[in-house]
Amino acid sequence: MDLFERFVTLWVVIDPIGTIPVFIAVTAAMTAPERRKTALMAAAVSAGVLLFFLVFGQLLIDGLGISLLSFQIAGGVVLFLFALTMIFGESKPESDKHAADADADLDEKPSPAVFPLAVPSLASPGAMLAIVLLTDNNTVAIPDQLLTGAVMLVVLLCAYLCMLAAGPIIRLIGNSGAAIVSRVMGMILASVAADLVIGAVLEIGKTGLV
Repeated sequence: MDLFERFVTLWVVIDPIGTIPVFIAVTAAMTAPERRKTALMAAAVSAGVLLFFLVFGQLLIDGLGISLLSFQIAGGVVLFLFALTMIFGESKPESDKHAADADADLDEKPSPAVFPLAVPSLASPGAMLAIVLLTDNNTVAIPDQLLTGAVMLVVLLCAYLCMLAAGPIIRLIGNSGAAIVSRVMGMILASVAADLVIGAVLEIGKTGLV
């Protein structure tokens, strides 16, 4: 998979723009230094979660005896369903804010940098799945693994910068604009997911291996 396709896939599933309304909602009562600290922690925690799946995701798959092509088909289907929720369901900003509101009644709440910003807003289930699908984690594929990791960190850096600039951006595009962006990203993700499934099916037909 080329560099641009990796970047587009990770940009879509991490969705830095869609995280902005969530960031504004959960940091509304914070001071500017606290917001900067929260943005940095959210980016760092999500990077740690996704790097774990990058390094150990395929090891778990291999331990279960699942072939990469089978996982690619299943993963493509799941990513496609995830994309449908982005297109037809609540937009990412709305769903993540509702998740935060549902947790608001707990006595001991996690830091907003961890929930809902790092998980599930940045390190979403779709992002965890995509990071495994984007690279072959066998030992011989370490350079490929490092490339995917580098692209992922670049996308998270963009997400961090978007959170720092959350105020001006949301004033520019509004909550409706962020919802539209989220749905457009869902369309792109659906196309990527279809490509993953078609590629795996063609490879199975060519090699006869599952």
